[in-house]
Amino acid sequence: MKKETLLELEDIHVHYGGVKALNGASVSLDEGEIVALMGPNGAGKSTILKAIFGLAPIQSGKVLWEGHPFTPVSHEVVERGIAFVPQGRRVFSDLTIEENLEVGGFTIRDSKILKERIENIYDLFPMLKQRRTLKSGALSGGQQQLLAVARGLMIDPKILLLDEPSLGLAPKVVKEVFGFIKEINQRRKTAVMVVEHNIKSLLEIADRGYILDKGKVVVSGEPKKLVAEGTLEKVFTGAH
Repeated sequence: MKKETLLELEDIHVHYGGVKALNGASVSLDEGEIVALMGPNGAGKSTILKAIFGLAPIQSGKVLWEGHPFTPVSHEVVERGIAFVPQGRRVFSDLTIEENLEVGGFTIRDSKILKERIENIYDLFPMLKQRRTLKSGALSGGQQQLLAVARGLMIDPKILLLDEPSLGLAPKVVKEVFGFIKEINQRRKTAVMVVEHNIKSLLEIADRGYILDKGKVVVSGEPKKLVAEGTLEKVFTGAH
């Protein structure tokens, strides 16, 4: 059975001043899949996530949600069921774990539903439940990253956008973070689009990948195929 396409970007151009961050990039995300965005620094990977979330100025091109064009504006994007976890483990360090999760559920008006969502998160992340009253600034880097992801899940998103979730984490912790991402995807059927420099860990969980360079998609396909064909290597060494 063919999966429904949730999100499509068609021929997107994003300029910051004279810099072309995206130069006609096209990507899509189907329900329940994990899509990897890869490429060298400055290729436009993070800009794609920001464009989806209304944080980058789209000069031209189309963004489609379930086949219908829309203009991304951050609060409306959240209402559609898209959550964005930016780079850098952004947690509110003076707030407890539970308070961070409550902030993530800011759109939920019903306190009963908010409580249920938090309990659902604790089922997924027992480590956070054990430390629920602890200030998040006291957590390790890996735990803060998981809290940032958990906070993004509070809106029960259809799509989770992750920007460099393993940045600055030890290899063992990276494995744990990616294990959780896969578990979220499988248990909640959340579609995930992830930008990541840790290619090996990412390819182990991704269903499809896009390789970008200079603001364009160079090639896309199944991760194993991209590796076998040596396309990744060519892009990173500038040999394509």
